[in-house]
Amino acid sequence: MVKSERKTLSNGVTVPAIGFGTYLLDNAQAASCVLDAIQDGYRLIDGASFYHNETGVGQGLCQAMDEGAKREDLFVTSKVWKDAMGYEQTLESFEKSLADLGLEYLDLYLIHWPFGDPELDRSTWQALIDLYKAGRVRAIGVSNFMPENLLPLFDMEIVPMVNQIMVHPGWKQETVTDFCRQHGIQVMAWSPLGRGRVLNNHLLRQLAQEHGKSPAQICLRWEIQKGFIPIPKSANAARIRENLDVFDFELTPDQMQALDSLPPME
Repeated sequence: MVKSERKTLSNGVTVPAIGFGTYLLDNAQAASCVLDAIQDGYRLIDGASFYHNETGVGQGLCQAMDEGAKREDLFVTSKVWKDAMGYEQTLESFEKSLADLGLEYLDLYLIHWPFGDPELDRSTWQALIDLYKAGRVRAIGVSNFMPENLLPLFDMEIVPMVNQIMVHPGWKQETVTDFCRQHGIQVMAWSPLGRGRVLNNHLLRQLAQEHGKSPAQICLRWEIQKGFIPIPKSANAARIRENLDVFDFELTPDQMQALDSLPPME
């Protein structure tokens, strides 16, 4: 992946334009797949305490660095889960994730889901702000937050830099993505392939044939051109490589508009 293919967050930190997701991988799979992904060229590795595989992710990261990958070139993400929200619990969860990953700092730390209690969200966000100001994490953000969840955080010292939400062709989430764009919040796209359900769509298959790519690559290219950072997950070595191979073609404006017009497919 070319180094220029990065996004810049509101605090000036740059992020790779595509990442590797680790959801549903067990520890053994996470170790081998993270190593494969880094060897293939991924530099953004997305994880979470809720995935219960951060020990495996850490093993993959450690092996990759033993084989020459530089820590400063990697961008590692984790998230605090609902059962650890609140100021002190969030700090404890952060330390556990860091220890499981075997790292001295994180590149991005997120609130995994809004709790539904604005004050609990705010106290959790304050913990992330303090971790950021202490240099323990390079950027902070949220995941699965809608505008009504984000607004209570806007009068605090730091506004979220990232919102990670489900986005793919047929599930554009325009209300929240437009809101994030207006407020300088970078959208990361989880489930960028629609959990595989959209890959048989006729339009995606037609565009894949026209570009000599796979339907999955068309999905990822659409997200990149929309300004999102997709984080596809796979345990298949060939698909891991394929998902990264999306920077040598471009969808036309008409093709983008056609994909934008797909009916809802959550």
